[in-house]
Amino acid sequence: MNPQQDLVTDELQVLSALVSLPEAHDLIELGCGNARMLTDMLRRHPHLSAAALEVDAVQHAKNLARLAPELSGRLQFLPDSATAIPFPDARFDGALMLKSLHHVPVAQMPQALAEAWRVLRPGGWFYVSEPVYDGALNDIVKLYNDEGTVRAAAQAALDQALQTGAWEQTAERRFDMPAHFANWESFEQRMLYPSFADHQITEDLRQRVKAAFDPHCGADGAHFTRPMHVRLLRKRTD
Repeated sequence: MNPQQDLVTDELQVLSALVSLPEAHDLIELGCGNARMLTDMLRRHPHLSAAALEVDAVQHAKNLARLAPELSGRLQFLPDSATAIPFPDARFDGALMLKSLHHVPVAQMPQALAEAWRVLRPGGWFYVSEPVYDGALNDIVKLYNDEGTVRAAAQAALDQALQTGAWEQTAERRFDMPAHFANWESFEQRMLYPSFADHQITEDLRQRVKAAFDPHCGADGAHFTRPMHVRLLRKRTD
């Protein structure tokens, strides 16, 4: 972990320090994955409602299956893309992309950001959280899934969106988040074979990744820190 960066175990604390959730009512998450943070947000703030988009059919089915009854009227899961949001203009107070912008095809990143702008109300906020291409965990993952290019492209797309004048950046934060794997099998299942990507893992590649992972794994598993970069944008009102 970079000693100059805070270790954050709950990213909702970062978001809550940057925006006023009591003043928001309708949110949207783009590329929601398992929507863990969004679900926590709705549980802590009963006045909020949200839509969550996820194009991975396997993850979307899991989200529908485990939607808590107490949230069923406030959280809507949709199998849609950030590049074609199925809502009218100026529909939401806030939007989130958590470790998902770099998964959008590079050529379509500007469209995803334009869509986020379109569905936000004037003054609405856009919280974009992206993993930094650095650290011990990244050194392992890049053996089979090198995201250096797409992560840089995500930041460049945000820079270009700001240059249009449609957005203003109101905050920026860097911090570390813990990542724990109980054992190699846990890492292998979660990281090598996700439902949203085929990393074309051969047995030789699998063994090389395992050889890089094993030195980090002790009796209580493998503990890593993942450096994160958050940028908060607002849709201009002028």
